[in-house]
Amino acid sequence: MSSSDAKIGINGFGRIGRLVFRCALEQGVQIVGINDPFIPAEYMVYMFKYDSTHGRFKGEVSAKDGKLIVNGIEISVFTEKEPSHIPWGQL
Repeated sequence: MSSSDAKIGINGFGRIGRLVFRCALEQGVQIVGINDPFIPAEYMVYMFKYDSTHGRFKGEVSAKDGKLIVNGIEISVFTEKEPSHIPWGQL
């Protein structure tokens, strides 16, 4: 399996979740969903774009209709406290 075939979901968009997200983007890994019950998609944009540790993200980041859009790619965002309720396999 090449990195372009890999699909991942990220549970939690704190410091580690954002780092995993950034690394996955750089490696061409497809992120199919992000879950964080405490962070709305609009704030995820700010947190990812202006990371105080890893610096400013040089790509395009926005949120629309409950999705995070990074460099034109839409990523589903969930706010589930119980990650098993997310249909990860259908993303």
